[in-house]
Order: sequence, then C-alpha cells, then structure tokens
Amino acid sequence: MPTQRVFTLEEVNAIVGELTRVVGEQLDRRARIETLLDTLAEATGTRGDVALRTDDSPGVREQKRDVARRIDEYHEGWERVEAMGGVLKDPREGLVDFYGRVGGRRVWLCWKLGEAQVNHYHQLDEGFSGRKRIEDSDRRIMLN
Repeated sequence: MPTQRVFTLEEVNAIVGELTRVVGEQLDRRARIETLLDTLAEATGTRGDVALRTDDSPGVREQKRDVARRIDEYHEGWERVEAMGGVLKDPREGLVDFYGRVGGRRVWLCWKLGEAQVNHYHQLDEGFSGRKRIEDSDRRIMLN
C-alpha cells in the first residue's frame, strides 16, 4: 500500500471546493441508485440483485444495466476523492478525512459535506465522535 500524503490544513482547505462538488455529486448518485434499486425490486421481487438473468424481461435487463452503470460511476467518484488524498469514512454523510499533523503527531483532518473548511481533527484511532475543534492557535501551527 502506498504511503498516504500528510496534508497541511492549508492544503486540505485549498481543495474543499472541489471536494464539496464531488462528494455532493456522490450523495446525489447514491440517492438515485437507492431509488432505482427500489424500482427494480418492485419489478423483480429481489432487492440489490443486478445480475442479468436469462428470464429477465427486456425492461428489467435495461434497468439492471442502468443500475450497474450508475454503481460503477459511484465507485469512480469515491476513487476521485481518494486521488485527492482523502480517505472516505462515511459515504452516507459525506465524511472524508485527510492525514495531517498536530503537535508533531499524525492525525485525521476531518471534513464533512457542508463544512466550508476543515475545522476539526481527531486521533488516528478515534472516529467522528472524537473530533476536536481546531482552535486559532492550532490553526497557525497547522498551516505549514
């Protein structure tokens, strides 16, 4: 596994605009896929099965292809987030962490869709509930 990039706060905040766009699209994609899976389940009686079957009607086959294509796009969207250096923590909430440093220790710089910038961090072994606010004094230290 390649070494993950360690970001400064300034570096992460510089990509928050793009991150917001991509993660917002991802949540929209997920909602659309869920709706299509519900529609497909009504037609087939099975939820989540997009494998093509010989007895599928042409309409069901087309629905399955559409859902499979959208799922591929959804996975590619998260790969874009990873290419930006983010680590997906919660795809339903749009929660993405980046490796950073506070006081010489490696931490997660924690961002959630809807936040205009990274304002929180937590230890690597903690989750979202362990988030700590980045105070102004920490912010100056974390910028470089």
